[in-house]
Amino acid sequence: MNDRITPPMHALPDGEAELSLVVRLPWEDVARLGQEAGRLASQMQRPVTLDEAVSNRLRSARSAAHAKPAGEQPSAMPAGSSASVSALPPRPPADQARQAIERINGTA
Repeated sequence: MNDRITPPMHALPDGEAELSLVVRLPWEDVARLGQEAGRLASQMQRPVTLDEAVSNRLRSARSAAHAKPAGEQPSAMPAGSSASVSALPPRPPADQARQAIERINGTA
């Protein structure tokens, strides 16, 4: 993180804070976030943005980390997320993008 540039942070009425970030992700992770947004949208019975899906994922990871017994290291992402992505052989970016879009659209 670059300490010279402080991203804007906003206090929200519900006691939370909003922080804007730019994150570079592999297409497979973007597809997983799309799947998470779809799952969350069906659960909440309304459209959900990728921002909401990320926030929900971070909250659930934080809750799971607090629920673990002392001595266990909390993982950055819940099991089954990006760990399996890194095991994939590298593919051209165009193929990754096409496959991610197909997964999001449900045509894969």
